[in-house]
Amino acid sequence: MPTLNRRKLLGATAAAGSMFLSSMKAHAKFSGDVQLRGQIGRLERLPTRDLESMEDFRTSLRGFLNTDFQRAATRRAQQIFREAGLNPRDEVSMEDAISMLESDPIIMNQTQAWITNQLAMWRDLQDAFHGDADRYLSEMVAADNAGPGSLELNPGMHIPEYTAWEIHNQPGGYVGDPFAGHMYHYGTNNLYIHSNDQDARHGDIAAAAPVPDDGRVMRCLDLGCSVGQTAVGLKERFPNADVWGVDVGAPMVRYAHMRAADLGVDVNFAQRLAEDTKFPDDHFDIIIAQILFHEVSIDAANEIIREALRVLRPGGKFLALDGAFLVQQPRKTAYSRWRTWWTDQWNTEVHYIPYTEYDYPKAFRAVGFTVGSTNGPQYSGGTSHIGYATGQEYIVGIKPA
Repeated sequence: MPTLNRRKLLGATAAAGSMFLSSMKAHAKFSGDVQLRGQIGRLERLPTRDLESMEDFRTSLRGFLNTDFQRAATRRAQQIFREAGLNPRDEVSMEDAISMLESDPIIMNQTQAWITNQLAMWRDLQDAFHGDADRYLSEMVAADNAGPGSLELNPGMHIPEYTAWEIHNQPGGYVGDPFAGHMYHYGTNNLYIHSNDQDARHGDIAAAAPVPDDGRVMRCLDLGCSVGQTAVGLKERFPNADVWGVDVGAPMVRYAHMRAADLGVDVNFAQRLAEDTKFPDDHFDIIIAQILFHEVSIDAANEIIREALRVLRPGGKFLALDGAFLVQQPRKTAYSRWRTWWTDQWNTEVHYIPYTEYDYPKAFRAVGFTVGSTNGPQYSGGTSHIGYATGQEYIVGIKPA
């Protein structure tokens, strides 16, 4: 099933922007990014006070929806299950969970409020960056050839169908809006409830990357790098390593490069597919994929795992931080199945249901990985969002020597 038709319009806008930007590239010189209201540490402030205050409100609201209101919805679900003679911790089919919960006003109000808040956040961010498009497009043009680090865009690259959804309801998805990177960065700050405004969580992820047993780290790869925060964290941890971030979304890697250059961190970004990275065999010592696998099809996931094995050097390690990669998998209770369903149904996580049912350790072994384990990030703020959790043990793929 294809994505919303408006993607075609947004994609055309992005393509036209790329042609305009390419024509200016030879004449542009990066002189620093646009900072209409300065910055706080590593984070540039949003362009207007009204937008910043509105996003602060939406972030606070998300915090309430994720805690107090979520606990109320959980208690209500448990009550419904008990009244039906079920133990809330028992495994129940998704169909039964849906039929029992979808008409309850407390549960549906929590769900609807979460989605409405998400949609309003994206609308505000998209309006802000499109409303000053010339300024922000010119900024990216100026940064394209700036250093440190490099940027590779491939406007003729085939964009697979499975990537063309508006994941998380982000307008245009990761490939169909020229400001996808801008929106994603500030949108995920909302998602992390301001605990990642200084990239602290991505720094924790980079710190959790397992090192090959021989201790040699010369090359690192961030698969599905989005706006580059983990790749930057890897370079800061391994300053002498050659670090790359790849993503299917040209606007994502373009923003990632611009931000890394502004931070003065030497990372290389490329618009490439995670399943077809174009790197040589046996090239990388460490690979990280953070919350990538629940956003790709199962066929693509298998191809990505094979590609990771190919480009890792013998003894290299591949850490995938995603819920399905926990060593100790949580029980699929009736309420967790309900949440999986509404994430697919209303947050455009179209690959999420098959992802939760897939045996990833088996898939790793099938292509030739040895499957080990490692401790994940130790977040000072406690649990992360839906993709992964703090203090858990994760599987890691090791390429046999």
